[in-house]
Amino acid sequence: MPASKLQQPSIKVAASLIVRDLPESASWEDLMYQIFVRQKIDRGLADLQAGRKHEHKAIRQEFGLAS
Repeated sequence: MPASKLQQPSIKVAASLIVRDLPESASWEDLMYQIFVRQKIDRGLADLQAGRKHEHKAIRQEFGLAS
């Protein structure tokens, strides 16, 4: 199944959406955490689109968790 190329919003738009969705009581740490999570998700999606992925079974075997 070929990965579809989704249109990503610009960094400026994405950042403004993150800020908009934070509660009024949010701290700088809350903001930084949300940015960190977004970066990790974007990197993971890019890896998937580039075919850099591993089967769940292979990871379990690598860590000695295979049943």
